[in-house]
Amino acid sequence: MPEVIIIVAIADNGVIGHQGTLPWHLPSDLRHFKETTFGFPIIMGRKTFEAIGKPLPGRDNIVLTRDPGRVIPGCLVVSSLPAALELCRAEEKAFIIGGGDIFRIALPVTDTIIVTALERPVEGDVTFPPIDPEQFVEVSRRHYEREEPYAIIRYERVAR
Repeated sequence: MPEVIIIVAIADNGVIGHQGTLPWHLPSDLRHFKETTFGFPIIMGRKTFEAIGKPLPGRDNIVLTRDPGRVIPGCLVVSSLPAALELCRAEEKAFIIGGGDIFRIALPVTDTIIVTALERPVEGDVTFPPIDPEQFVEVSRRHYEREEPYAIIRYERVAR
């Protein structure tokens, strides 16, 4: 099975989304996201796919939906996280890219979490659950001062 990696941007109040969109615009973080995920499968919920609006190039786009008959051109459509991960069986890495519900169901099987941590609160209606320090340990942190101050933090699961 691949290394399962959540990649997410989080405001310092835990917000990750607002009314189906990212509540900030950080081109440098979008570049980081593309460079990190390019060439690997990305797994997302239907709402996240609809917010993006099209399959992201250079990656297998796997969309989770409760609608078993749903067809999304350019994407693989599944109805469960285990089915999505099965499609990634031969891959080195698989990235979980959102949204909130998908992150919650993926956390128990996640090996690594890559967080872009904004240094400010943001208004929003979707949050990321707190990262449990008994489950995940911070292994690296890099600070950036590009469009605004933020850090990219990598957490790895504590040995089970």
